[in-house]
Amino acid sequence: MLPKATLPILAAAGFAFGIYSVINGNKLVPVAPAVVEPARAPFQSFIAGSGIIESKNRNVVIGSALPGIVKMLNVKVGDRVKAGAVLFTVDDRDAQANLTMKRADLALSKAAVEEATASLADVEVLRKLAESVTDRRAISAEELERRRNAVLIAKARLDSAKARVLQAQSQVEATETTLERLNVRAPMDGEVLQVNIRPGEFAMAGAVSTPLLVMGNLDQLHVRVDIDENDAWRFRPNGKAVAYLRGNREFSTPLTLAYVEPFVVPKRSLTGDSTERVDMRVLQALYQFDRSRLHAYVGQQVDVFIEAPGYDALTSPPPAFRVLDGKQVP
Repeated sequence: MLPKATLPILAAAGFAFGIYSVINGNKLVPVAPAVVEPARAPFQSFIAGSGIIESKNRNVVIGSALPGIVKMLNVKVGDRVKAGAVLFTVDDRDAQANLTMKRADLALSKAAVEEATASLADVEVLRKLAESVTDRRAISAEELERRRNAVLIAKARLDSAKARVLQAQSQVEATETTLERLNVRAPMDGEVLQVNIRPGEFAMAGAVSTPLLVMGNLDQLHVRVDIDENDAWRFRPNGKAVAYLRGNREFSTPLTLAYVEPFVVPKRSLTGDSTERVDMRVLQALYQFDRSRLHAYVGQQVDVFIEAPGYDALTSPPPAFRVLDGKQVP
């Protein structure tokens, strides 16, 4: 049997433990320090936007006009190529066999032209002989007309044979065009940024989810900045802009406006922030920068701050602008 003082002691101990738990539970949990300090705007009044680095003429997705097995891959990532250089070749054996057949048809059509030419010359001789007879009793009018009609028929056959030559020639050219289309060429001078196809793999024609090959001109990089449509009215083309590299805010560079795409589009470049809206529209401004001041890669995201007047300082709408030869013109 438990002593009489046991229950009061247990009750007091439980009460004391409850008070201790409440006091300790109300203490503020220390916030874990950020792994990387976020970038800070260098301007008192500014527009903030996320930017993505791309090549000067945008990143060009290379596709294949015709589907087929990749026969040969002539480039690798990092190669600099000239416009017109063959990037990869799709299997062309079927087209080569078809070309041989079309060339044989062309040769046959040309032979038919020679035959029709000789036939026309033969009936022309017979017609001239008939017309040279002065005594009409030696040759009937019916025979003379028949020989004249034979000349007309021979001329028609010659014209038909020449038309078949043109048709055969066009078929040869069409097959040669198909062969040329199987050689995927670089549309511009640039550098190969990504290769997602290998010899022996099937290359789909048209738009694909994963591009077969990506090219770009890295002589000058651009930063495509998404400006929230709610801040678009504050944007000024002559405002200063600075980009900070994500992961280390010590790496930054001033930006120079290249041009603005004056067409507001749905936002596509997502930053991964849990509070980010995906149903918004953005104005896209493209800036250029000195690559020696910021070592960055195509496709990398940066934090961009653009100097803009405050809400109270704005008394007039932004100036109108247009793009002329790649330059901003008021």
